[in-house]
Parts: sequence; structure tokens; C-alpha cells
Amino acid sequence: LDQLRGALAHPEHTPEQTCQAVLETVAPAHPSDDIALLVARTHALDPQRIAAWDLPADPARVSEVRAAALRQLADWGLDEAAFAAELMLSELVTNAIRHGAGPIRVRLLHDRTLICEVSDASNTAPHLRRAASTDEGGRGLFLVAQLAQSWGTRYLTEGKVIWAECGLDAA
Repeated sequence: LDQLRGALAHPEHTPEQTCQAVLETVAPAHPSDDIALLVARTHALDPQRIAAWDLPADPARVSEVRAAALRQLADWGLDEAAFAAELMLSELVTNAIRHGAGPIRVRLLHDRTLICEVSDASNTAPHLRRAASTDEGGRGLFLVAQLAQSWGTRYLTEGKVIWAECGLDAA
């Protein structure tokens, strides 16, 4: 493991160079089977492209988060994505308040797409369902799924994050 750590301790290397270093360091000279190695380069998002708000599980705070998100989207020049993002955030925050547990955290990540995240302390899985025309609720996640390019759930040690990705090309 120390040799592997040493081979991986060069962030300046390309993924190809990293693979070569790992194979030269820890692979046997004549392996008895095929070896597959996958190395991917990640990058940190500029902090100016991340907006985050913490809020209590209070329905009165939903409008404040929407307003703050709209201001942030305007600052980023994403006015065209604002309607879909505002609606998705409103639904996700409302669901976190109704079905999750506080504290609630909202994040917007502006990269090639806009990702809206809402996390809460509950591990309760969201359920996508189609509400009947007479139902008072039950359309929130379905609406998010229709507006989003993609969406999903990421589970944490304590809680979960529901995220929705808004393609900026389509906006």
C-alpha cells in the first residue's frame, strides 16, 4: 500500500502517466491474468460557482430560498434557467421540509450545467409517483423529473441529498 500511495502521490501526472507508474510499481513483471486500471482526473469547482444556504425546516423559508436563488442565478447570468431552477428548488425544499428532517441545506452548482441540491438529515427515500387529478399533492418530484435533465438521490452518513440537473443549453 505504501508503494501504491507513492505511485499515486503525483497530481501533476496525466492519467496515463499515473497508470504507468502504478503498473510499474505494484504489478508483477509477468501477470498471470489481465490487469485493468482506471484513473480519472477530477477538478474542484471555483467557489464563486457555488451558492449554499442553510435553513430550518420551516415552510415560511421556501420563498426566501427561491428569492436568494434567483438573485444568484442573475449574478451568474443564468436568467433563462431561472424559472425551471426556481420551480425545482421550491419542490425539493418543500419535500425536505414535509418528509425529511432538519437541518436543510440548499446548494446551487454552476458548471456546464446547473445542479440544484437539497439535503436533509433523513434517510427516507423519495418516491416518484403520478398524482391523480383529484390529489392535493404528490406531483412535486414528478414535476422535478420533468423539468430536470437528470435527477437522483445521494445518501450520506447522516441523511441524503436530492439533486436535479438543469441543462443550460436547453434553457
